[in-house]
Amino acid sequence: MLKSMTAFSREDIETEQGVLTWEIRSVNHRYLEPAFRIPELFREAEPSLRDVLRRHLARGKVDCSLKWQPDTNQTTGLKINPTVLSNLHQATSTIRAGFDNTAPVNVMEVLAWPGIIEQESADSKPLLAAAISCFDKALIKLGQNRTREGKQLEPLLEERLEKISSIVAQVRQKLPEILELQSNTIKTRFEEARVELDNQRLEQELVLLAQKSDVAEELDRLDAHVIEVRSTLKKDEPVGRRLDFLMQELNREANTLSSKAIVTDTTRAAVELKVLIEQMREQVQNIE
Repeated sequence: MLKSMTAFSREDIETEQGVLTWEIRSVNHRYLEPAFRIPELFREAEPSLRDVLRRHLARGKVDCSLKWQPDTNQTTGLKINPTVLSNLHQATSTIRAGFDNTAPVNVMEVLAWPGIIEQESADSKPLLAAAISCFDKALIKLGQNRTREGKQLEPLLEERLEKISSIVAQVRQKLPEILELQSNTIKTRFEEARVELDNQRLEQELVLLAQKSDVAEELDRLDAHVIEVRSTLKKDEPVGRRLDFLMQELNREANTLSSKAIVTDTTRAAVELKVLIEQMREQVQNIE
């Protein structure tokens, strides 16, 4: 099942000490790269949060933001750190002394200052556990959103795979005609150059040209890669890197087909293939 790396989720949880809100945004990235923005009070839970994240996601740049709104009616387990408050007061006093018409200190901004609120050790564990639990639920919701986005990508890829198979089949069907055109082309060149060749020499030249322009092997590999892509799309695991590799292989065969092309039909087919493969590659970049 395909999963997009682009998604967003939000999850709230209300505790006895306040409200916790997680917001998670993820975008495409080659590896899993998490970034946490959390209040200092919850910093000790970050290793556990990273473990939870790795259980849910395999790839993507993930921004995780935790907002905490303390319950002002609840004072149990919460107290102001007098040392931090004193240092902050001295700093603001110094600033006010050096400037005119300074704005008054905002109490809510002071409460948000790192370390200003102390959490008693007896009550910190339930709050940290609530933050981790809420984070897990937010990741579940993020995964559901990524899956929903991934489902929208699958038909787009399948449509292009079908077109690639159709083009390959058309070229394969025209192979006898292409070889005949190549044979006529070389004969015409010899006649225009007024070169007299015996039948054996002419046959050798035709065989050599046929070997250089034979695209049957490339067509076989294109078909094989299409089958592998379809098989990969059905796997219930992260497949983005595998699909990216297969796009490179498809593009390599299309380039070889183009380099061997002598007639217009083969050249046109190779160009159409490369356009379709590039369209798929752009979509694959966003798959986990």
